[in-house]
Amino acid sequence: MATPAPPLKVSSLVRRYGDFTAVDRLDLEVRAGEILGFLGPNGAGKTTTLRVCSGLLRPDAGTVAIAGFALASSPLEARARMGFVPDRPFLYDRLSGREFLDFVGALYGVPEAAARAGALLERLGLGTVADDLVESYSLGMRQKLSVAASLMHDPPLLLLDEPLQGLDPQGARTLKDLLRERAERGLGVLVSTHLLEVAERLCDRVVILQRGRKLAEGTLDQLRGARSGVTLEDLFLELTKDATS
Repeated sequence: MATPAPPLKVSSLVRRYGDFTAVDRLDLEVRAGEILGFLGPNGAGKTTTLRVCSGLLRPDAGTVAIAGFALASSPLEARARMGFVPDRPFLYDRLSGREFLDFVGALYGVPEAAARAGALLERLGLGTVADDLVESYSLGMRQKLSVAASLMHDPPLLLLDEPLQGLDPQGARTLKDLLRERAERGLGVLVSTHLLEVAERLCDRVVILQRGRKLAEGTLDQLRGARSGVTLEDLFLELTKDATS
């Protein structure tokens, strides 16, 4: 029996802005059931990579496949199998949170969309404000609504760019628990974050990027090697110490 395609497979990805190469021949794979942390200094190419994988930017070279569908040749099929939470989510301020999720459910043809929307709103702590206009939501509430929207169609891949920004400790804990629950059900998650302690506790593997190139990849134990007690922060700073030189 054929092995199922991974939720995300990136091969030799290149993305340039004029003469500047933001992503340089990057290979990346997110497996079903894992949370992969995507780390790097500012300007390392993380957000550019996520935008290319979501279809918002076109690569200059290389390929992106979502659950076996090439983003370049089968964009509708690929995008239907991902959820994307950008660093600055776009929401419709004149809709309520519930109406926004109903709208997203209709776009994806989600069966029983209203029930799914209600469950996600409650799970993410938005139940009491579900019928308030999005324009009244705080940054953290908007972030949680964006996550809920990305999960409405139950995709095999979730792309998250700094998903914990604006969240209070309870909201952050709720989101982390939800991501782990979904990963245990087979969801593949690629999450970009500057919060190294969060990545250390949440992620199954990490990829460290610098100047568009992959510096390191593996579990924390693999990256530590024989150096027990070394934290992810220690490893990150050691590997990226010349990032600004």
